[in-house]
Amino acid sequence: MEIDPARRAMSLLEEFKNFALKGNVIDLAVGVIIGAAFGRIVESLVKSILMPLISLLAPGDQGYLGWKIVVGAKEIPYGLFIGEVVNFIVVALALYLFIVKFLGFVMRQKQAAPATPPAPTKEETLLTEIRDLLKARA
Repeated sequence: MEIDPARRAMSLLEEFKNFALKGNVIDLAVGVIIGAAFGRIVESLVKSILMPLISLLAPGDQGYLGWKIVVGAKEIPYGLFIGEVVNFIVVALALYLFIVKFLGFVMRQKQAAPATPPAPTKEETLLTEIRDLLKARA
């Protein structure tokens, strides 16, 4: 039984469209784009403001960029590594504050005020009485 190649291609295209345009995939794409933009902002904050302030404590020729260890003929630029560590710490702190403190606060408020169950309806009360009578009879 042969399947028409044009029909098969349209089926594949339809499947891809259903996959790519699902809400979860689009939400994920938006999250990745916003996360990348946030990462660039934090990177700029670390490289332009925080690390130059840190380099004031231990001045060198080029600030933290000039912090290097020379072993033989090789240079190990540990200043760049420290900059990346500070970058990571700032991103982790921002995510912690947002997810744990902000969203966790919202979740705790929802959990702190549990909804009281609604009063049983007349039908539920009647059914409960019937159940209890049947249990007593047995």
